[in-house]
Amino acid sequence: MATTTPTKPRPARRAAARPANGSKMELWTWYFMRLSGIVLVFLVLGHFTIVHLIDTGVDRVDFAFVSGRWSSPFWQTYDAAMLVLGLMHGANGMRVVVEDYVRPSRAGFYKGLLYTSAFAMLVLGLLIIITFDPNRGVSTVLKG
Repeated sequence: MATTTPTKPRPARRAAARPANGSKMELWTWYFMRLSGIVLVFLVLGHFTIVHLIDTGVDRVDFAFVSGRWSSPFWQTYDAAMLVLGLMHGANGMRVVVEDYVRPSRAGFYKGLLYTSAFAMLVLGLLIIITFDPNRGVSTVLKG
């Protein structure tokens, strides 16, 4: 007489949220999110300290303060880096949210809207930073 030992039933496998064989682009966006997040922490904390905590804080921030900062290429680059990294980091995060929570039939529309608005804000922000003339008090491209 042969005896058999009862086997335990295997737990049901959960479906992966994303395909296991993801694209290289997905890997690079994953790395970008981690690196840009680290860089943004330092950029934003530096900005917050300089603008809001040093001297009299927010009370000294006016047109003269901003035009004095933007007369230096260092501060233009600093603010442009914060703008570019912040927008790209946020747009990439929203892209992941759209892919996770929006039906595939509608995801293309929302991602297109996201990319269009992020690109428009990026172009306008960079135009203002790059073309700002501190002597005239206006942008040399966007007359105001």
